[in-house]
Amino acid sequence: MKAFYIFALSILFLTSCSSVQVHSDFEKGVDFSKYQTYAFQKSSIDRVEISDIDKRRILRALEKNLSEKGFTKSEQPQFLVSFFTKEREQVDVWQNNMAWGWGWGWGPWWGPSWGGTQVSSYTEGTLYIDIIDASTKELIWQGYGVGALNPSAKNKEERIHQFVLEILKKYPPQKSK
Repeated sequence: MKAFYIFALSILFLTSCSSVQVHSDFEKGVDFSKYQTYAFQKSSIDRVEISDIDKRRILRALEKNLSEKGFTKSEQPQFLVSFFTKEREQVDVWQNNMAWGWGWGWGPWWGPSWGGTQVSSYTEGTLYIDIIDASTKELIWQGYGVGALNPSAKNKEERIHQFVLEILKKYPPQKSK
């Protein structure tokens, strides 16, 4: 039974760290159906303060997702795509006051836990994706995703793809009925 609880808590922790919270906003009067071609706004992407490797990962994920949605990269784009990032260290603190569970007490593994504080930290990242009308140069849509970042290079490409995929699920915006 103890093993089940530990397994359940581990799964809950891992899934909470892997999810991406997504939000978006857009200009209400814009007809998004007229936008079929895009290009990247290189001048703003060059200013993003992340490694060039991560920039290329984001650009590849954007190209793949936009292509899957039927958009075409073009020299004469109808919309421009830009992005920027933010990150911060997230610290979680749990206070444990006399609860049954793992800890010292009546036995080596089980008994009343006499309190204590547990601290965990991770890096939380935010990826913003901007869609800009190419002719007016006005922002018409912005989506962003917030989630835990994985410093492992092996999983970075997959995590970046997940961020972009989740954010672009909201583009183009659906008309309200």
